[in-house]
Amino acid sequence: MEKDKKKIKQAIALEYNTENDAPTVIASGKGKVAERIIERAKEAEVPIHQDDKLADTLSRLEIGDMIPPELYEVVAEILIFVDSMDKIKSKLKK
Repeated sequence: MEKDKKKIKQAIALEYNTENDAPTVIASGKGKVAERIIERAKEAEVPIHQDDKLADTLSRLEIGDMIPPELYEVVAEILIFVDSMDKIKSKLKK
């Protein structure tokens, strides 16, 4: 009988600055650190997107690293999601 493997929570925060070629990792962590990253994002009303496979891939990058070209498409989809969430929020506030 296999033991249940409890999945450790992980979180990666990205920032996109138009001066850079690609989004940059600004925070990364597992367990309690991941919980704090998520908590801070919620406090700042930053949209959160859950994708365990992508988080696992991005967790291999160092803070300050730009995402590699092979992840541009999937991260672009997330940025579109974030932008649409921002637009919805701004309409609700009017």
